[in-house]
Amino acid sequence: MTLVTASKGTKRLNASTELKNTPVGASDMAHIVLTFDDNKLAGTLYGPFDENLARIEQKLGVDVSSKGNQVAIKGEPIAAEQARRALDYLYELVQGGTELTPSEVDGALRLSLAADDQLSLPTLERKGKLAAAQISTRKRTVYARSANQDAYMRALERAELVFGIGPAGTGKTFLAVAYAAMLLERGIVDRIILSRPAVEAGERLGFLPGDMREKVDPYLRPLYDALYDMIPADKVERALAADVIEIAPLAFMRGRTLGNAVVILDEAQNTTPMQMKMFLTRLGENGRMIITGDPSQIDLPPNTKSGLVEALNVLRDVPGIVTVKFNQKDVVRHPLVAAIVEAYDRKAPETNG
Repeated sequence: MTLVTASKGTKRLNASTELKNTPVGASDMAHIVLTFDDNKLAGTLYGPFDENLARIEQKLGVDVSSKGNQVAIKGEPIAAEQARRALDYLYELVQGGTELTPSEVDGALRLSLAADDQLSLPTLERKGKLAAAQISTRKRTVYARSANQDAYMRALERAELVFGIGPAGTGKTFLAVAYAAMLLERGIVDRIILSRPAVEAGERLGFLPGDMREKVDPYLRPLYDALYDMIPADKVERALAADVIEIAPLAFMRGRTLGNAVVILDEAQNTTPMQMKMFLTRLGENGRMIITGDPSQIDLPPNTKSGLVEALNVLRDVPGIVTVKFNQKDVVRHPLVAAIVEAYDRKAPETNG
């Protein structure tokens, strides 16, 4: 008989191992029952036709059934505990007003699985409830959906210069912009400066039609998308007009000192070593710098070294700089994206060979 101490929103219940009428070899199966204190929120947690519970079943290989405000979890002890942590965490999100999507459920499962990395197996020390980092603005709150996202968000809080390195779809650029929007909204910084190397135009943007913003818009679209997700559109437009949010092509940043600002350099793998050094030395007082990129997607001309790759090597032991590396397990887009990234990673050694 094991006593489960449920996290906020659940009651303490006895969770026992079911031995009665179980097949031979199944005596080590766990049976955990959770009772939620709000029937309406419990229904939101389960999802339409219990689709969120079905997703947990599919991902963890456990049996999850609901009856009213109770959920019963049956399966291998470790998997059942992972499901319990995920449900506890998702219920807290629902209590906070978060609308659960398949991505939110997958994120809770990734965090729950990552929590077991620190377990002393086979004793299975319980870790209680999950606590994921979050970024909050007036428009929305973003929660970490993987262990590396959690580490990245916490690094943004404590370090003035952060590198977010990894494949597409891991949220490194979106979270950087979300964090910048939060600091601007709270008055901690005065400006957000967005930069990205326009490799396709060779950094020579003069032949493109329109003003500076119109010239670089195609290259900065992912940053704009993240901005509009975190800040109402009318406020984004006013901030752009007032240069509170500034579009600063990398080629035109030389000689500036960027203080009281969050400066984001996206697609940094496409900088040259000289450009990267120039950018890094723009950091001013009360400034924050976030550099994101994917060293596996370098679009520079042949035989041109990536400034990002060099910087990661040169700055490896410099205090105050944090590097967070993502992998295909952190991909929060369509599940096929993770499979695609993994397939290319497997192929890379053969190609390099």
